[in-house]
Amino acid sequence: MNTLQRRQQIVALINQSGRQPLASLAQQFGVTIQTIRSDVRVLANRGLLMRQHGSAAPFPGRENIEFDQRQIVNRSGKQVIAEHCLTLISDYQSLFLGTGTTVEQLAILLSARQGIRVMTNNLHAATQLCHHPDCELIIAGGMVRKRDQDVVGGDALRFFSRFRVDVGIVSVGGMNRQGQLYDYNTDEVMAREALLENARQRILLLDSSKFDTEASCSAGHLTDYDVVIMDQAPLPALRNRLSAEKVRLIY
Repeated sequence: MNTLQRRQQIVALINQSGRQPLASLAQQFGVTIQTIRSDVRVLANRGLLMRQHGSAAPFPGRENIEFDQRQIVNRSGKQVIAEHCLTLISDYQSLFLGTGTTVEQLAILLSARQGIRVMTNNLHAATQLCHHPDCELIIAGGMVRKRDQDVVGGDALRFFSRFRVDVGIVSVGGMNRQGQLYDYNTDEVMAREALLENARQRILLLDSSKFDTEASCSAGHLTDYDVVIMDQAPLPALRNRLSAEKVRLIY
């Protein structure tokens, strides 16, 4: 494999699977860490990816990878997050579920709760909940985003604005080192804002593949939530800020 082929494959891997540590890339491509650093520097200068604290990530503002591809990124971490979140949900509660693969993992586990009422624009989560014998399920109508199999934009905004629920549970596309949150689509951000505005308790599910990742749309801050659940601890400064703001952090 020559240099051009390796760099093409690096870009394809990162756009498909998300942020990758440089050491992992060196191992996968059978070259030294110095060679990978050189590759990533060249690719970053061309705007094909972004260098981040010993790793490489998709360039900010690019479209998020497809749902099916995201399902395999840090699957074990997302499952751990879903298990933590399940402990915060009681029988007979009403829930909003937002979009994303981590939320889908939670939907799989909700069969352990009785008498729940779920409203969602996440068609993957809705599919899982169709098998729940004791769940009232309401889904958003409107234009389906086929690539991700969800409903966003004005239809989802109006949908979430019609209800008031006990718990709203969402994920986002990325988070920087200061706890600022990001996503790839302004319609998705607007739908999430409506969801959160009409939930008494707000829970964010954020797996570590989203750390140190920025995208084109600002989506709030960790301190906007009552509970933040991760599979790895954030930086100490961020933990301290969450504690000061009375945000419950679970990891």
